[in-house]
Amino acid sequence: MNFELGYLFVEAVRILLKKYDVAQKDISFIATHGQTIYHIPFLKNQLIPSTLQIGEPAVLAYELNTTVVSNFRVMDMAAGGQGAPLVPYSEYLLYSEPCKNIALQNIGGIGNVTLLVGQDIDAIQAFDTGPGNMMINEACRQLYRLEYDDQGKIAAKGHTIDGLLNMLMKHPYMSKKPPKSTGREDFGENYVQQLLHHYKYEKAEDIIATLTYFTAKSIAYHYQRDILPNYPLDKVVIGGGGSHNLTLMNMIRQELSPVKVYTQDEMGYSSDAKEAIAFVIMGNETLHHHFSNVKSATGAKDYVVLGNITPKPR
Repeated sequence: MNFELGYLFVEAVRILLKKYDVAQKDISFIATHGQTIYHIPFLKNQLIPSTLQIGEPAVLAYELNTTVVSNFRVMDMAAGGQGAPLVPYSEYLLYSEPCKNIALQNIGGIGNVTLLVGQDIDAIQAFDTGPGNMMINEACRQLYRLEYDDQGKIAAKGHTIDGLLNMLMKHPYMSKKPPKSTGREDFGENYVQQLLHHYKYEKAEDIIATLTYFTAKSIAYHYQRDILPNYPLDKVVIGGGGSHNLTLMNMIRQELSPVKVYTQDEMGYSSDAKEAIAFVIMGNETLHHHFSNVKSATGAKDYVVLGNITPKPR
């Protein structure tokens, strides 16, 4: 799978080059996060903190004859951090403003927030808020044979199942204090299957609506507990695939009112390209031997250079 995904990444790069009429020889480097297979940020049943990403960088380097920077999490974990979240450094460079508190909320499979406090890198807070699209997508696959809820249209037809929402809000991850991170091991396929079995007599659209509201509620809960008591927010900017879910966006705006909530696209940036841009920035920092982790976000003891470098082979 590691090598197979590497070849799929090669195909993706070639499609991108063709689409934008860029010659392969003109690639300076490729930065690839890979696909996270498992992530253990803390000691767990005698398993030491560790992480595994696949998508073999040597395949990319050889097939495209370029330098590849990959495996960004591991050095932060070696320095005592959780190896996540990794995006805050790029957000600090791109979005911080003097004397403004800005929350940047990404909603991919997992939801994560970066709080920028002016332009003080040591004051940055960042952590995973819980599931983003992961549970909604998995439920859509199992209930509707759809990959996702397009624009939140299914959720808009449903109603919240109070018992399910209350149970979700009592998930152990909710009570943990930042810095913290999570993934499919907490909110993935197995967890969703258990929920669907337990609530199999409920309407499908009500389940989708409740999981959508859980994403919004988990974001608002963390803001209200961990951010707003200390930092009044000037604005919230939401990126990632979840920003296209109109029902989810309405729920978030309702939960965070009166704080102004924008999508990255409304601010002139690309929601879909956020993480791609982040890893290009981080890969460039790695090649210049400069750190790109944020200690206050990951819990690392030091600012460290992230990533492994696979050199241009020919």
